[in-house]
Amino acid sequence: MTGPTELPVPDTADVRSGPEVSEELLSVLPLLGEWHGEGQAAGAAGDHRFGQWIRFSHDGRGFLAYESRSWDLTHDGEIVGPGVRESGFWRPRGQDDVELLVAGPEGLVEIYVGRARTTTSWELSTDVLARTPDAPDVTRAVRLYGIVDGALMYAIDRAGPDEAPRPWMSARLERIR
Repeated sequence: MTGPTELPVPDTADVRSGPEVSEELLSVLPLLGEWHGEGQAAGAAGDHRFGQWIRFSHDGRGFLAYESRSWDLTHDGEIVGPGVRESGFWRPRGQDDVELLVAGPEGLVEIYVGRARTTTSWELSTDVLARTPDAPDVTRAVRLYGIVDGALMYAIDRAGPDEAPRPWMSARLERIR
């Protein structure tokens, strides 16, 4: 096989091709597309830079599929190796309410609820967190996404047991598609 698998019902990250956009997606439609850029993350070894690619796509139904891949960078921008990886779904609920379901390979599954703050910004907090025995001990998380001057910017704060939420990841990503 030489190219990507062609599926009979494809996703698209573009409003100009593929299935018609569901009216249910209007509150999250500005996210649709592919984004690429850099950010800053906090970890056990200290703060570090990362590169990131995010794709928000749809198949004509009332949700956005979400896929995110990052790679760790040195201070000079050299790629060190793979970083955080997530996948999930953005589910608009009414005019301003939105749910976000996120799963990652470290064993953490997060369900967020929130709402649109403006037509191009969203704030979400965890409603449910499920962890495997060796997953990070996260007890609460907050995500803020916004499109500012055409760029997707976000910040994710996480809290452990008996802790206030602290910055975990933030980035500025430019639309590439």
